[in-house]
Amino acid sequence: MCALIFLFFLWNLLLFLASFIHPRCYWRMKMKEDKELDLGTNCVFLFQLASETIDREDWSNYLNLYTTTESQRFAFALAFAVDEVNRNPGLLPNISLFDYMVFGCKTLSQFTSYMHMNMNKVHPNYDCTREPMCTVLLTGPNWETTATMQILINFFMSYKVFQLTFGPFHPVLSDHEQFPHLYQMASKDISLAHAMVFFILYFRWNWVGLVISDNDQGIQFLSYLRREMEKSTVCFAFVNMIPVNMELYMSRAEVYYNQIMASSTNVVIIYGDIDYRLALNLRMWESLVIKRIWITTSQWGDAITKRDYTLDSFHGTLTFAHHHPDISGFKNFVQTVNLINYSDKYLASMEWMYLNCEALASNCNTMKNCSSNATLEWLMEHTFDMAFSSSSYDIYNAVYALAHASHEWIFQYLVHQEISTLNNSNHECFKLHDTLRNIHFTNPVGDRVNMNQREKLEEECDIFYISNLQQGLEIKVKIGSFSPYFPHGQQLHLSAEMMEWVTGSTKILPSVCSADCGPGFRKFCKEGMATCCFECSPCPENEISNETSESLCFTAFTAVGLGVFVKHHDTPIVKANNKTLSYLLLISLMSCFLCSLLFLGRPNTATCILQQITFGIVFTVAVSTVLAKTITVVLAFKLTGTRRRMKYILISGVPNYIIPICSLLQVILCAIWLGSSPPFVDIDAHSEHGHIIIVCNKGSVTAFYSVLGYLACLAMGSFTVAFLARNLPDAFNEAKYLTFSMLVFCSVWLSFIPVYHSTKGMVMVAVEIFSILASTAGVLGCIFVPKFYIILLRPERNSIQKIRKKS
Repeated sequence: MCALIFLFFLWNLLLFLASFIHPRCYWRMKMKEDKELDLGTNCVFLFQLASETIDREDWSNYLNLYTTTESQRFAFALAFAVDEVNRNPGLLPNISLFDYMVFGCKTLSQFTSYMHMNMNKVHPNYDCTREPMCTVLLTGPNWETTATMQILINFFMSYKVFQLTFGPFHPVLSDHEQFPHLYQMASKDISLAHAMVFFILYFRWNWVGLVISDNDQGIQFLSYLRREMEKSTVCFAFVNMIPVNMELYMSRAEVYYNQIMASSTNVVIIYGDIDYRLALNLRMWESLVIKRIWITTSQWGDAITKRDYTLDSFHGTLTFAHHHPDISGFKNFVQTVNLINYSDKYLASMEWMYLNCEALASNCNTMKNCSSNATLEWLMEHTFDMAFSSSSYDIYNAVYALAHASHEWIFQYLVHQEISTLNNSNHECFKLHDTLRNIHFTNPVGDRVNMNQREKLEEECDIFYISNLQQGLEIKVKIGSFSPYFPHGQQLHLSAEMMEWVTGSTKILPSVCSADCGPGFRKFCKEGMATCCFECSPCPENEISNETSESLCFTAFTAVGLGVFVKHHDTPIVKANNKTLSYLLLISLMSCFLCSLLFLGRPNTATCILQQITFGIVFTVAVSTVLAKTITVVLAFKLTGTRRRMKYILISGVPNYIIPICSLLQVILCAIWLGSSPPFVDIDAHSEHGHIIIVCNKGSVTAFYSVLGYLACLAMGSFTVAFLARNLPDAFNEAKYLTFSMLVFCSVWLSFIPVYHSTKGMVMVAVEIFSILASTAGVLGCIFVPKFYIILLRPERNSIQKIRKKS
């Protein structure tokens, strides 16, 4: 039954992991015409509650007002979400949401001019027949439009206007004193920074460039990245901060170009506002054919690839995006709600289209082969829906947040007054504000949405690879995911199969500041160099010791002792106290001596794992063997008269089962250690000035001390039993020797803990090696040296006649 339960949970875990990195494929048409104005397109949607029903003709008229593809993309997402809410009988019954199309989509300068010209004329929250109503604006994706709208609204209009924003999270808009009635739908990009650093570490890169906007958003992202990179010894080759001022940018453009061309990095991260200055910088790099591995976020991944320019790359463009579930039925809604019959080809120029991954993989052996095989007609045959971008998903959640807040607000209002007397006074608007600020709900696709920024959790991320095909076609493939809620070391999941398919190779271009030093050389940093950069110099003689003489000497001594015992296996002293256990104890002690060799030489992943696991298991076998021998001694002296049960236990070898049982428990502890946070190779650049020390990080310190603590419990148990049996009469009673051996063992490892914590660097390794050798030598000396003495130097005492005479 237990086995079935275990298999059930294992199967569910595998299914979860499979869904976590399940591949997603998309395709899209690149814009041929130059649409730079779309780069600055921002939308302002004005929401109000209406009692009338919104039919298809209303939606068709509404959507026809949006003419550019960028504005259509946002308008379609809004219409889809509002239509879902209006058709939901359990949400705002008999009331509809609608955008009154007061503002539409414009550039920032157009919005500013429009607001100054018309704000005194347009009062969307005013109705002569009743009290003023609460108004909600949905603005985005550019934060400047949102901030400008809020400032102008506060100046010209009443405070009964709330703003929801879609697009990337911006720190300026999180100032609640300046923007008390503004809510950002997007989460902070801290998880994107974490995911990028983990991705960089996965490929063992440590030298990357960064291009960001010179504003609060870019600086905050830089701080996120720098904090994570410093933990893992990853360095910036350069940081280009693109200024907002066009004249300042033009004066520095050549400097930015020289920085990236002179840098040895092959990986560049792009992050910031989708503005003209940063776009111009990327277009210049495109014209100069600068090949790099480009890493960016979803909004820039879309901006780079969607328009008629794409950065040349060794391996395409890698984009990181906040994870959101798939939303079905979007394409069908767009094609049916509007009187204009939009084709898949037209919709693909607006948004990514879902593509059958299996069909794509079977049609193309690698992504590069898709250039000739994946034609437009073939792609449209295998398309099954229209995807949501991150901004569209923010719009979707904003509509549902407003709907849930309004539903709760109206319900609370109806408790006190009839709906017919509903007047949206200032007091009631503040109630809506409080409700909206604290609302949390589950949207129709199962995602948890929380409007309280302080309670928002760090989000999971998806990693995509984008490549250009012929005829302006693009393919996007999900290659991995990142979850901050998985154990350390398991947060990043990449599909090796998909990575090989999209790149056409199992190897990724390296990006390191300095190549590793070979054997016989050490790393040293010069003043002013980044921690990732170093030079190599020959190691001084005997500074790094690979000598194993002590361990091999002890091992040889133990092997000789084992040979002596085997040769004299018929003598009384060997037969006493179970010779099989003596053989096993000698073999395990040999293994204990040999395991110290794993701590010598240059660490690697295999030796780091074997160091601790081998140490834990072989020492457990040795100590549990001592425990079995101790219990055997006690049982032997309990065999008096009628104690047949004791005799049966001794003869049947029940004490021998102690060894596999105790060892199995230690194996389980080690397996948990490897599964949760295994040891790994790490770099210590702080213990010794001017030296970078390669060390083995134990991963989980708790697991290490659990293994050590379990050993201590076994040793203390052996010591206690042996101490109680130390005075039992017998010619070859080894209870005293077992007591002393466990006393030495416990003393060594109790001394190890404070000494280990007070040392750093290579000294820590030396302390651990010394403890292993000292404790093993103590057990060997206390138990077996007296026996070797009798066997080799006093053979007359090792006879039946001598024993009988002594008795």
